[in-house]
Amino acid sequence: MPICNVKTNNLKQKKFIDPKAADKFLKKSRTKLQPSELLSELEKGNKIYLSKAITLSESRIPEDHKIINDILSKINHSKKKTLRIGITGSPGVGKSTFIETLGEYLTSKKLKIAVLAVDPSSMLTKGSILGDKTRMEKLSKNDLAFIRPSAAGAQLGGVAKRTKESVLLCELAGFDIIIIETVGIGQSEVMVKDMTDVFLLLLQPGAGDELQGIKKGVVELADLLVVNKMDGDKIDLAKKTKGAYSSAIHLFLKNKNDWQAKVLACSALENENIEPIWQAIKEFEKHQKTYKQFDQNRIQQNLKYFRVTIRENLFHSIIEKLNLQKECDKMEDQIKKGSLSSFKAIQKLSSLLLGKINV
Repeated sequence: MPICNVKTNNLKQKKFIDPKAADKFLKKSRTKLQPSELLSELEKGNKIYLSKAITLSESRIPEDHKIINDILSKINHSKKKTLRIGITGSPGVGKSTFIETLGEYLTSKKLKIAVLAVDPSSMLTKGSILGDKTRMEKLSKNDLAFIRPSAAGAQLGGVAKRTKESVLLCELAGFDIIIIETVGIGQSEVMVKDMTDVFLLLLQPGAGDELQGIKKGVVELADLLVVNKMDGDKIDLAKKTKGAYSSAIHLFLKNKNDWQAKVLACSALENENIEPIWQAIKEFEKHQKTYKQFDQNRIQQNLKYFRVTIRENLFHSIIEKLNLQKECDKMEDQIKKGSLSSFKAIQKLSSLLLGKINV
């Protein structure tokens, strides 16, 4: 989607869907779902309505997102006693298997868990497989669990654009634990750190670059490191990898609360050593609360979310209110043709904005 384009309705843009039928469907969906009804059902923990609410929050139709904004603005989220866990790791490390095994363990303790799984989107088709519910077959059938896959789209940082709203909606629906599974495509998976209480990094046995990759990036941000796949012929390799990380992690400075990241190993496939990982998560949570950082961390996350969102919303509102959409489209065409540099276009748009505001 062009950066300046504020006219969005993906359903109508699909050539194989009749625009009139799309309008009728969208209008019917919105008129049927009243905000008061949605809020009431969410507070009851209705998972069907939770899915509908997340769909509305991810929608690019202003009317849909307004419903969610109205609901979320009425809720005091500081009173919600939840634990948000971010889980990342490279493709093939076994994130889905690990989350399912951990989820089954948590639900056996009568904890309600929500899994927000973010899948990568194709840069060509913009589509996404969204196969996490299939990969977590057992957990998806668990009455105490809710799994919601979302497409990352063009969003960087390993999470979807509206993941923050999805977290808040899950908390409103009464879930005790919210797990965010990132895309997992590299060391840019850091945005999840800004919306969770615990950041867990899954590692491959014998990845080959333990000590090289540990220097910077996602590893030094992790609160817990877990070597997965400690089973079969990889048991010794997993133990060796755990040892290498355990030794190297001491090269990092402890965070300001005197917490040193812990390194553990498990087999999610064979359900081995899952309980110690949960105990380590709870230990970190207790540590943060002892140092009065748990709530402070949430406050800082809320401030960052406010700053980023307000900038984005203001930009789109200004472009629309000052009738600059056509000028944006014109500049984008010129950039495509090579007759205007992107740097010059930014200067030109800034001048137009300042000129309009000063009038």
